[in-house]
Formats: sequence, structure tokens, C-alpha cells
Amino acid sequence: MIDLLLKRRSTRLFSPQKIETAKIEKLVQSALLSPTSRNLHSCEFVLIEDEVKISKLSKSKPHGASLLTGAPLAIVLIGNTETTDVWIEDASIAAIDIQLEAESQELGSCWVQIRGRKYSENQSAGEYIAALLDIPHNYEVLAIIAVGYKTSTSENYTLESLNYSRVHKEVFQEQKDRETRVKDGR
Repeated sequence: MIDLLLKRRSTRLFSPQKIETAKIEKLVQSALLSPTSRNLHSCEFVLIEDEVKISKLSKSKPHGASLLTGAPLAIVLIGNTETTDVWIEDASIAAIDIQLEAESQELGSCWVQIRGRKYSENQSAGEYIAALLDIPHNYEVLAIIAVGYKTSTSENYTLESLNYSRVHKEVFQEQKDRETRVKDGR
């Protein structure tokens, strides 16, 4: 798993090559196998391959969604707000599972945040997408995962580049506190 995490980077430019049905099925399986709070399975997934719909999704918010235009697959993650109050967490877990499965298949992916974003002054990005995809009122859109074949690859992360100062033991310590405790032998 660490090797996969070191390799996975957000992909914003995709080749026009369509994704094979078997690979899409594996992405769907990874989403459906994702852990959920109390096993309630509050999230659902709308798969979009239609270029016109993907183009419309790319306009769902002023910034950060345009990369969808070149993606051969967009997976819209929605949560049933009546099922549980932790649908956001459930959908987030599914989203990263989809992204890791995409990477394991040599596909690129990128998270497009929708929840909490605006389409226009009077309409949220989620409301825009709900209208576009006929999503019922008791569901909210968390994100869209763009998926496709990468046009290029970025340099992998390395274990040496990890910032271990973000890891705390037993209690949270500010960086300067940790440095003082180390100097004092505590």
C-alpha cells in the first residue's frame, strides 16, 4: 500500500482514451466495498461517461472543476442525508478508495470538491449538479472524482520527504515545544 501512496498524484490532464468496462467495474467495486459508519452505506455513485454531461459538470463551480472536461469518466459521490449524519465521512472514504483503485490500475484521478462550493451567487455547486443529474432532495453532492489515463506522470513522493513533525505522541505539541523538550531531554 505504501508504494501505491508514494506513486499516487492528482491528475488534471487525461488522454482521450476510454476506460475499459472491466476497469470501471473495479472502480465501482472499490466504492461499494468502502467502509461506512455503522454499515449504513449512505453514499451512492453516479458514473458519467457522456462528454456533454462531463462538460456541464466542469462548469459546476468557478474554479477547480474545469479539469473534468478532458476526463473520460466522472464519478459523482452523493450521500443520503437522511440515512446518517456522517455521510460526508462515508463518501470521503469511498472517494479515496476509488482514487487508490484508479492508481492501482495505472489510471489517474483528481478530487473535485463540490460540498460547500458555489456555482453562482444564488446556487450551490451541489444544487447545480443535483438539477443536472436528477438527484433527489435528500442527497447531497460531496465531490466528483475525475478518472482517466494519464498524459504524464509526476515524480513519486519519497519516504524521506515525509514531514514527521506533524506526528505527535501521547499529546499534541507545537513544533517549538518539541524542540525545547528534546533539548531538555524530556
